Amino acid sequence: MTVHPSLQNYADAWTHSIEAIAELVQPLVEGEWNRPTPCIGWSVRDIVSHVIGMETEMLGDPRPIHSLPRDLYHVRSDFARYMEVQVDVRRHHTAPEMTSELEYILIRRARQLRNESRSPEHLIRAPLGAEQTLELGYRDRAFDVWVHEQDLRTALGVPGNLDSAGALVARDVLLEALPKVIAQDAGAPASSAVVLDVTGPVEFLRTVRVDAEGRGSIDGAPSLGPAVTLATDWETFVRLACGRVRPAEVADRVKIEGDEGLAAAILDNFAVTPR
Repeated sequence: MTVHPSLQNYADAWTHSIEAIAELVQPLVEGEWNRPTPCIGWSVRDIVSHVIGMETEMLGDPRPIHSLPRDLYHVRSDFARYMEVQVDVRRHHTAPEMTSELEYILIRRARQLRNESRSPEHLIRAPLGAEQTLELGYRDRAFDVWVHEQDLRTALGVPGNLDSAGALVARDVLLEALPKVIAQDAGAPASSAVVLDVTGPVEFLRTVRVDAEGRGSIDGAPSLGPAVTLATDWETFVRLACGRVRPAEVADRVKIEGDEGLAAAILDNFAVTPR
């Protein structure tokens, strides 16, 4: 690969996860494509359609011209509508159509990665007509395909890759969002700290600190007197942070120490992904 060194980890993580997705769906019979997934309103087919659609956008292909039905109850924002177009346009595609398009996209994106010569700071298009750096685009695709790989594994009953390269990208993306969740969304008091103790295939201990002005930051140093300590396993952490479950559904898998009111506020705002 000729990809810039700072992009290589994301390229490797993306490749591993999207190849895993292709392997998962290749043997599925027609009915299995309709299985529900942890993504509200999305079936196995819908998740694969989303992945295909986002990869075509990374390739610079034009978006489909398509009007969404009015009865999609899970589509509640402009961002969701943007994402739904690539999904809904493929809702009646057959299993062979889905797997062949996914295979074709894999070939094209692998070629794009091999020939990548743009700098990490190069601006590319992002959802809703925005722009983002190439590095952020690579990171987002590595994160997105790993999370959706896990959605498919849950739907199909085939667990795995909880400690893959994509899992480590997901860890970093989700942890980066936590200072805002805790300091702003949950309203943690100024000059307080919240500790997250996560065990399992990917394990870490992180402290979110709220300074005197109410700004949040995160580091790996322990706190001697945290306002709250949340302890859980990696899979539950991911499912909560990606909005795949509500806190009440996994209450037995989250141990809380300290201010229970603040802990509840944190968990209520824990989901940081649109999907």
